[in-house]
Amino acid sequence: MVVLAASIVSKSGKVLVSRQFVEVTRIRIEGLLAAFPKLVGTGKQHTYVETENVRYVYQPIEALYLLLVTNKQSNILEDLETLRTLSKLVPEYSFSLDEEGICRAAFELIFAFDEVISLGHKENVTVAQVKQYCEMESHEEKLHKLVLQSKINETKDVMKRKASEIDKSKIEKNRGDKGGYSSMPSMGSGRIDGSYADISISSSGSGFGSGSVFGSTTDVESYPSKSKGRAPSFATAPSKGLGMKLGKSQKTNQFLESLKAEGEVILEDVQPKVGLSKSAAPPPTDPVTLTVEEKLNVTLKRDGGISNFDVQGTLSLQILNQEDGLIQVQVETGGNPGILFKTHPNMNKELFASENILGLKDPNRPFPTGQAGDAAGVGLLKWRMQSADESMVPLTINCWPSVSGNETYVSIEYEASSMFDLRNVVVSVPLPALREAPSVRQIDGEWRYDSRNSVIEWSILLIDDSNRSGSMEFVVPPADSSVFFPISVRFSATSTYSDLKVANVIPLRGGAPPRFAQRTQLVTENYQVV
Repeated sequence: MVVLAASIVSKSGKVLVSRQFVEVTRIRIEGLLAAFPKLVGTGKQHTYVETENVRYVYQPIEALYLLLVTNKQSNILEDLETLRTLSKLVPEYSFSLDEEGICRAAFELIFAFDEVISLGHKENVTVAQVKQYCEMESHEEKLHKLVLQSKINETKDVMKRKASEIDKSKIEKNRGDKGGYSSMPSMGSGRIDGSYADISISSSGSGFGSGSVFGSTTDVESYPSKSKGRAPSFATAPSKGLGMKLGKSQKTNQFLESLKAEGEVILEDVQPKVGLSKSAAPPPTDPVTLTVEEKLNVTLKRDGGISNFDVQGTLSLQILNQEDGLIQVQVETGGNPGILFKTHPNMNKELFASENILGLKDPNRPFPTGQAGDAAGVGLLKWRMQSADESMVPLTINCWPSVSGNETYVSIEYEASSMFDLRNVVVSVPLPALREAPSVRQIDGEWRYDSRNSVIEWSILLIDDSNRSGSMEFVVPPADSSVFFPISVRFSATSTYSDLKVANVIPLRGGAPPRFAQRTQLVTENYQVV
C-alpha cells in the first residue's frame, strides 16, 4: 500500500485540504486531483475509481469528498480502513462539515493526517492517540510552569512581609517621636479627612408671637468645602469654651511633624475667629435677606422603590434696620401644581393669591428686625410636597454585599438625577464591629472610617453633569447583608423643587427699594436607604 495523497475536495472540484506523502511532483498531484471530479459518476455505488496509473478511494462527507490517491498495487481493504480512520478524525477537528469549517481547521487536519499516514503507509493508531499526539502535552512543561508559579507566589509573599515590616517600623518611629502618644481611634483608616460639621442653628427669632418660623426651629446642616490639602479635624478645632482646644503643645507639634513626614498635607495656623461660633451662620450684610430653604425627608428601599418622599420648604425674611421694615415681597412660585403654598397667619392672603405679593395685613405695621446673630429670620411662607414618583428622588444608592470565602465584598453605587447639582455629599454606611479599617478597593471620591461608631463615610465634594454616577467597593470580614443598612445620606443644593424666586422688594413709603439678597438651599433632614 502506498498512499500518494490524502485530500478533502468539494463536489465542484475545489481542493480544500491536501497532504502529499511520497516524493511526487506537485504538478502531478494537482493534475490527479483536478481529474477526480470528472471520473466520479452519478448514481454509482462504488467507493473507488481506477485509472491507468492510480486509484482514487473516496467517501462522501455531506457536500464534500474525503479522498485517498494510491497506486494500483495498493491493498484496497487497507485503503478503506485508512479512509475510515480519516473520516472519524475530520469531525473531531472541524465543527461544521462544509467548506468554511474545513478551511478553518485545515492545519489541524493536515497534522492529524500525518499521524495516520507516514511515508505513504498507514500507522497503527486510534483516533484518541492521534488527538493526544497532536496536542503534544508535556509533563515536563507542566512541571516547569508549576515551579515558575511557585516562585512568583513566594516573591509576592516576601514583598508583603517587607511592606508590613516597613509599615511597622514607621508606626514605631512615630510612637517614639510622639513620646508614647497613641493614635486617635477615629483615624483607623490611616487617612486624615476633613471633618464634616453638623451645624444646627436654633433661633427664637422675632416672629409674630411664637418667636420661630411657624412655631419650629430652623436646623441647617452645612458641610464646609474641603481644600486640596484637607485639614484634619483636630487642626481646626473650636476655641476654648466651644469645645476641646488643641493648643500648640509639644506633643501636638511632634504629632503633626510625624504626619508631615509620612506625606500628609497639614493646614496650619487655622484659627477660629474670636466671637464667632462655628455653629453660627455668617451674618447678613444686605439690608434685606430672604432665605428659601427646603428640607428633604426621603426613605428608599434597599431593593428599589421609595417608601417616603417629603419636601418641606420655608421662605424667611431678615431685616437689619427698622427703617427698611415697611416693605412687601413679590415672589415667583415656579408654577409646580404639586406644591401648595401657605402664608403666615399675619400675611395678607388675598394679596398673595392674586398678585404673589407677601405683605402684612396691616400695611402700617413694619416687619420686625433681626439681631446680628439671628439667622432664622421671620417666616413668611411655607410649602410641602409629597410624591411616590421615584424619578423625583435626587440621589439613589444601591448597595450589593456578597460573601466570598472569609471576606464580604460590598459594592455601592450612586446615581444622581440631573435636576440638581449636589454639594458636600456624604454617604454613611454602617459596618460590623471591626478591629481595623475596611480595605477600600475602588472609590470615586474620598472615604473616612469612623471606628468609634463603626461607620465608613464616602464623600463626594460635588456631583454635577461630569459625575452623575459613581461607585465604591470595600472588603470586610464575613457579615450579614442587613448589617450595612440603614445607609444615611447628607447633601445640599443651591436650587429647590419649588423653584421659588424673589422677584422684587416693594417699599410702602415710596422711594428706592432697599437692596436685598436671596439665599436658596436644599438640605437633607432625614435621607436613608433601609
